[in-house]
Amino acid sequence: MSRFRAIWQASLNATKKALTWKAEDLIPPTERYIFNFNSREELKKWHLYSDSEYGGLSSASLEIADTGNGIKGVFSGNLSLDVSEGSKWNITRSGFCGMRSKKFDGFIDLDAYDTIALKLKGDGRSYISTIPLARYLPTWRGNVIDADLEMNPSRVLGMSLSVNADGGVPGAKTGPGDFRVEIDWIKALRSV
Repeated sequence: MSRFRAIWQASLNATKKALTWKAEDLIPPTERYIFNFNSREELKKWHLYSDSEYGGLSSASLEIADTGNGIKGVFSGNLSLDVSEGSKWNITRSGFCGMRSKKFDGFIDLDAYDTIALKLKGDGRSYISTIPLARYLPTWRGNVIDADLEMNPSRVLGMSLSVNADGGVPGAKTGPGDFRVEIDWIKALRSV
């Protein structure tokens, strides 16, 4: 009898909760913080990558720093087009770095949102990150790839920000050399 009673009590509790919901409980907020770069704990959620994994000589770091405008995440490093001698990888050029979030516990549901916003201060280079969820662009090694993939905003596994020595928008700084971007936060927005 106690098993039946436990099931009955769980059902009763769920019914009470459903009857006390307010409309605002059913509508998600218009914005949702995904990452807030204001503590060293935030860094544990990210993994750095670069062409050095394939024989390139680029390097990157991610730190929390007081930038004079508050505590921010600082993604910085050096882009190099050179390739190390004797690399086991058959690459002829390099020049990319990035930061990728570690996988969420399962996934993050962003179905109620239509945009990813980043508050950052750049250095004149083009940084690649997917912003409008409806126009998701897959990237690999700092470049947008032409692939027929569809984004499922209710099952987002991770996010990334990358920089490439070549390419970018007209007028952007390109070529080898240092890069630096200060990141305040990343959040999801609902515009409608």
